[in-house]
Parts: sequence; C-alpha cells; structure tokens
Amino acid sequence: MSRYSTVLFGVADHVATITLNRPEVLNSFDQGMLDEFGEIWRYCRVEEDVRAVVLRAAGDRAFSTGVDRKSGRFRHANPFSADDPGLFLGPKQNRVWKPLVCAVHGMCAGGAFYWLNEADVIICSEEATFFDPHTTYGMVSALESVGLSRRIPLGEALRIALFGLDERMSAQRALAIGLVSEMVPRDALWDRADVLARRLAAKPPLAMQGTVKAVWDGMSMSPAAGREVPLHYTQIGNSAGQLDLGQVAKPQWEVR
Repeated sequence: MSRYSTVLFGVADHVATITLNRPEVLNSFDQGMLDEFGEIWRYCRVEEDVRAVVLRAAGDRAFSTGVDRKSGRFRHANPFSADDPGLFLGPKQNRVWKPLVCAVHGMCAGGAFYWLNEADVIICSEEATFFDPHTTYGMVSALESVGLSRRIPLGEALRIALFGLDERMSAQRALAIGLVSEMVPRDALWDRADVLARRLAAKPPLAMQGTVKAVWDGMSMSPAAGREVPLHYTQIGNSAGQLDLGQVAKPQWEVR
C-alpha cells in the first residue's frame, strides 16, 4: 500500500488515506515522519486524482502523542533558521486545500494537535482523550495551543495547555465544545471517516478546494477583508468549475 516507513499511504476513489504507522512509539513523529509528510502533502496538493484526505492511526493506544522524545528531530543550530514541525505536518501550511478528515482514537497529545488544528473535519472514537504534556515537562506550549485556541473556546484551549498531564479531555467533552464534530464507537471510526471523505470527494473539486481555502484564509483577515477577498475565490472557482447542475445527483442526506 505504501513505500513510506512511518506511515501507510494509498489513494482510492479520489480519497487519499494516510495511516500513522509507528504504534510501538504511540505514533509519535520523528524526522523521518516529518520528511515523509512533507512529501505526501506535496503529492496531495498537485495530484488531481486526490480530492479528499483521511488521516488516521494504527494501533490501539494512541492517535499520536506528538514528537518522539527519544528519536527527536533535526534542529538547526541557528534558531532563526530552524523549522517548526508544523511546516511539515500541517496540510494548510503546505497549501493543501483539499478537505482533510481526521479520525482520532486513544491518546491525542501535544504535537498531534498540529494535525487537528489544520483539519477540516475531526471525528473521534468514544474512548479518545486529548491533552498537552508540554508544561509538565517544563516546556512552553505555544504553536499547538495557539492553533487550538482558534478552534475551541479560549478557556478550554488554555486549560489543555496549562494543566499538562494533570488532566485529559474526554471525547464527550471534545464533542460538547466543538473540537470534534462526531463521536463513534472505536470499531466504526475508520469506516465512518471513509464515508465522510468519499462524500467530500464526490463533490466538484474546485468548489470544495475554493471553499476550504476561503474559510481558512478568512480566519486571518479583518472583517472588512473577509467581506471582500473571498469574493475573488467565487469568481475564480465558480467559473472554472461550472457544471450542468441538472445532471448532478442529489445525495441521500442524513441528520446529525
């Protein structure tokens, strides 16, 4: 399925599926995984056969616990030349505007939020837990918690960042505050993520990518810019992706 050593990767029916595959170290990322994600995101960005992406993880215990503290990663000696892991791991930082569905189970901690913070749809299993151990280990929780504060209420983001290993957020709490949009049994998680991704991939790709880009770009705009700039995305995407709407099959919708 994959030529990578830290993940499994494959494309079927316009859906790219990435499976974190270091369960023996709780799917933590090392430099090898960072490099492979950089390559994967470049592929997903330019390959037109990819219209949606699923990110999930192997093993029973964890989605990911962040950086591998034993293997570590490359750090440039000059701090002003150093790269943050998000430059490799984040789809939006790699200009991937194809919708990303994250399927979280078990522990999701620390650097794993790089993925969640740039996902478009996050679902989780009933036993999933979310926490950030940085402060317990005497480290500043910065980029992960700042990104998280854009997704959930500030007080919730601060509580995760400040309390370290003293607390874990349950799947039920994550659903209540909007960190995840759906919670399912563990044995249904991967199938549900695939169903959602296939629904996204079935839609006109330019409409989907333009929508993702407009929403994410708008998060950093002033209210005035947010009223003006996204208009250009419709002018680009709508004209380039015009369809005979009379031939578009209406899906069988569901209530959630």
